[in-house]
Amino acid sequence: MKGRWFSDNDIPINVLSRLSARALHRLKYVSKEWYDLISDRSFIRLQLKKTESVSGLFFQEVYRWSDKDIGSISYIPIELESVKVWNNILSFLPENVVILSSNNGLICCRSCFPTPTPIIYVCNPLIKQWTPVKWPNLPRSSSISLAFDPFLNPIDASTDFTLVSVCATETEANKEEEKEEEESCFVLDIYSSKTGLWRRSQECCKCKYNLAKNKGILVAGILHWLTDGDQILMFDPNNEISWLITVPVPASQLSSIPEMCIGESQGKLNYFIISEDGLQLWVLEDHFTSQWDLKCFTSLEKLEKQNSKVLYDVPKKVGSRLCKDMLSWIDPLAFKDGIVFLKVSANVYSYQFETGKLKILCDAKTLGPKSMHSPIIATYTMSLVPLDE
Repeated sequence: MKGRWFSDNDIPINVLSRLSARALHRLKYVSKEWYDLISDRSFIRLQLKKTESVSGLFFQEVYRWSDKDIGSISYIPIELESVKVWNNILSFLPENVVILSSNNGLICCRSCFPTPTPIIYVCNPLIKQWTPVKWPNLPRSSSISLAFDPFLNPIDASTDFTLVSVCATETEANKEEEKEEEESCFVLDIYSSKTGLWRRSQECCKCKYNLAKNKGILVAGILHWLTDGDQILMFDPNNEISWLITVPVPASQLSSIPEMCIGESQGKLNYFIISEDGLQLWVLEDHFTSQWDLKCFTSLEKLEKQNSKVLYDVPKKVGSRLCKDMLSWIDPLAFKDGIVFLKVSANVYSYQFETGKLKILCDAKTLGPKSMHSPIIATYTMSLVPLDE
């Protein structure tokens, strides 16, 4: 599909491009002319310049002690006033899949295991287009993340994306007998849609921690992985540079076990943490010096007061978690565009520091019996970006 040139000074086009991707997707079926216009890559590029907030949350259960994947996926839209969970958003794909990552309207997922021939799919759920990518002997333990930024890689002629696979391999940190500590070396494999090939990066990052939730958050072309320690793994796929940064609040400074997540907002990495000290939202100002600024803070007492209809004894419940094996009463699932998605007891909420209010999205029980323990979470923002099938 060749893109025509559209000007910001073209008033009808400018007005139309201000509509949401969801509204435009419906409008393009009004006529053939509207379909051609809204499907044109130049128009899609213009519409992408407008800020579109997070649309919803993908949620997938995980078996804790089994190698078998759970194929059912729930999607929780946040723009609706009433609570609703959709279960067929990815039904256009040829098989059941496991969600891997998401950014700028595209979803990366893979075949459910066990399967003899796993395939990675990069898809756009709004327009129901997808493209397959081969799984070239990657370990099942690989964390595969999508790097797609239409502002860094214009979509005028094609939709180019990169996949990055991170896999930890054990290596001895020190072979001296008195030091038995082992650390992992994160090995990186890179796929480019331009070449259609995977290749092993020469970059390797040593770290003694494992990757945790919210894997592969893309910010300004750089991928970020939260670890279960006090560090965040970062990788620049364009320059093939990896490094570790320290989180702003080390867990050792807290008396109870905190819960945290990372996410993107306004082009910067955000770190959200809940502990007995309250809710803190930190913004990374410098990628190389671990310079964090505290953007927002809410005490647990204030959180409870602002949401007294749904919360009680918050400081006591948060402070009672003394080991990681204990199921957390309040758990930040994901963060995007200033919104934190929280599991509080048996419900899923969205929370914004600006209002201080919790908005219920659904009862966690509607997401499945395994929804309480380490589910797969991916935020989703709609876009009209096309993919070649």
